Amino acid sequence: MPIREYQAKDPGKGCAACRRPFEQLERMDQQPRDRCPQCGAPVIRLISAPVPGASRTGLDDRAKSAGFHKLKKLGRGEYEKQY
Repeated sequence: MPIREYQAKDPGKGCAACRRPFEQLERMDQQPRDRCPQCGAPVIRLISAPVPGASRTGLDDRAKSAGFHKLKKLGRGEYEKQY
């Protein structure tokens, strides 16, 4: 379930909760909010920046340093050790 960020369209007309950006946990198939859950003021959905350190290379480095290894499939029943 993604965490979506919202903020009041007009910060002067929202409550204390929606004047600043707030996060909302929602299902993937759920439509984006158009109203603040507390005061009902119109809100807009904000575009979030990616989380730093959540890239695949970061996961690979952490797994390697923890002693795990990674296999790459070469063919039917054949694997090559990556690290």
